[in-house]
Amino acid sequence: MIEATTPSTVTGPPTTTAAGRSSVISLAIRDRAVLRAAYMPFIQGGALFVPTNRHAALGDDLYLIMTLPDDPTKHAVAGKVVWLTPAGSTGRQQGLGIQFARSEAGEHIKARIETLIGGAGAAQGPTHTL
Repeated sequence: MIEATTPSTVTGPPTTTAAGRSSVISLAIRDRAVLRAAYMPFIQGGALFVPTNRHAALGDDLYLIMTLPDDPTKHAVAGKVVWLTPAGSTGRQQGLGIQFARSEAGEHIKARIETLIGGAGAAQGPTHTL
């Protein structure tokens, strides 16, 4: 299960949506199978699908604060919305695909996720996107 919330305050550099609003998503992924289903290795630089009913547009900047399985560290990374699954999509959960920014933090989280799931192409079984 992925738990996504929107914190009211956050430390670190804020980002803005196309409408100029600061946008932060905090999520906790506690299981490697869930992480595998959420990871989007086909997106350059890596991305995660975040189940949420939040409204966003392609290209919106977001800031992710996340915890990963077996890792109590809170990882922070800037990202951009590159995938939308709207409400009512048949057989798919509503949410956003967030591409990691080209940065040291983005490269670190991509590598950490790929280590946890056993490689970039390790998606076995259904995913939230493809």
